[in-house]
Amino acid sequence: MKKLHHLLPLAVALFLAGCATALPPLPSPIETPPQFREQQRQNERWIIAQPAEAQSRGTWWKAFNDPVLDDLAERAGANNTSIQEAAARLTQARSLVRGAQADRAPQIGVGADASRGAGANTANGATPATLLQAGVNLSYEVDLFGRLAGVRDAATLDAQSREALLQSTRLLVQAEVAQTYLALRAADTERTLVQDTATAYGDTLRLTQRRFEAGDVAELDVIRIQTELAATEAEVFALSRSRAELEHALAVLVGEPASGFALASNSGARALPVIPAGVPGTVLARRPDVAAAQASLLAAQARVGVAQAAWFPSVSLTGAAGYASPDIGDLFKWSARAWGIGALMSLPLFDGGRREAGVQGAQAQLDAAAASYRGQVLNAFREVEDQLSALRLLQEQSQAQGRAVSAAQRASAISETRYRNGLVSQLELLDARRNELQNRRQAQRVESARQQATVLLIRALGGGWDAA
Repeated sequence: MKKLHHLLPLAVALFLAGCATALPPLPSPIETPPQFREQQRQNERWIIAQPAEAQSRGTWWKAFNDPVLDDLAERAGANNTSIQEAAARLTQARSLVRGAQADRAPQIGVGADASRGAGANTANGATPATLLQAGVNLSYEVDLFGRLAGVRDAATLDAQSREALLQSTRLLVQAEVAQTYLALRAADTERTLVQDTATAYGDTLRLTQRRFEAGDVAELDVIRIQTELAATEAEVFALSRSRAELEHALAVLVGEPASGFALASNSGARALPVIPAGVPGTVLARRPDVAAAQASLLAAQARVGVAQAAWFPSVSLTGAAGYASPDIGDLFKWSARAWGIGALMSLPLFDGGRREAGVQGAQAQLDAAAASYRGQVLNAFREVEDQLSALRLLQEQSQAQGRAVSAAQRASAISETRYRNGLVSQLELLDARRNELQNRRQAQRVESARQQATVLLIRALGGGWDAA
């Protein structure tokens, strides 16, 4: 009977542990299509990329084969303040994991105490007495119902979410670097086009002035070409201003002061890389923001279990061993030893609804995390489809615009020849040149839009590959 009596508390604890409420189920996952809609319109064979989740996004920017862009992306990865902030938050989340893990381990401490007093609590009554104590204290909470394990699991999942968010921030910053750099180079190219047109207007102005001095044309013709030249030169200054703003934005992205940051002008053509989209399932596995949302969802599920475990009793074991003596010289003698062990079980009975409110709050957080995760997945599909359709339509627009540029260049060349021979008026020549410049600038803008859509597609796909 004595043995059964000693085993009764253990049996009760095991019974209560079996009554623990299971974690709530997660919402059903979104059904992913076998392929993106835009891929059904094309004949390319897409390469399936391997899932990467919170791993490095790879050196995807090297697909553009631009050493300056490579250098900027590396500098941004090392010095960008947004990346540094995300890295610090990851370190903070990992420290919380270590703190939660420490709560599951025994807590051991040493202490010393000296007191002097008199009264009913002392052995000598009204006579003052001194008591010296030194010892070791131990405490340990028995995690019968998984509350501490749930806290640790939630903290671990939060750290995984922060790790994925760090990779997402790094991908976002590097994509912004690529977009800003390509926009700057597009401004260089467009500015070169306008400068070339201004040079041509200058040649025409000198020709018109000679003809005016010879009495072949009226002064109005000179004023017209002067107007066109001045307006074109004003466009060069406007493009220079836009380029300066893009250069300053790049300085911030790479973590450097704008005052000491400069890039030489370069208006050369750039090859447009072809990005393999893969299939929707692998895209979701690659995107770090989706991985972060999934980890947050699982963390919210674990916290529901923690809130439910608050209804069950907590069991703590304590122990102390040391020495106590009224004389410091006798404090560490064997006869002054003292020890004690204890166990404490507490069971909530009535708390005014506090624990129920905690469960409801945790469940609401789980519902919010589930909605956020679903929204992240839907947004991932939308972003990929947006950029795939943009690249397809921009390619067709580029081909049509190329035909327009060829026709405008031919018309401008013919008008130039006829004007020099006195066969057409200056108005026809100016109109042909304006039309050529407009179409060439529009072609450049379409090409810039294709470059931007390529970077956005890489970002939508979550990166996840090396250019090699």
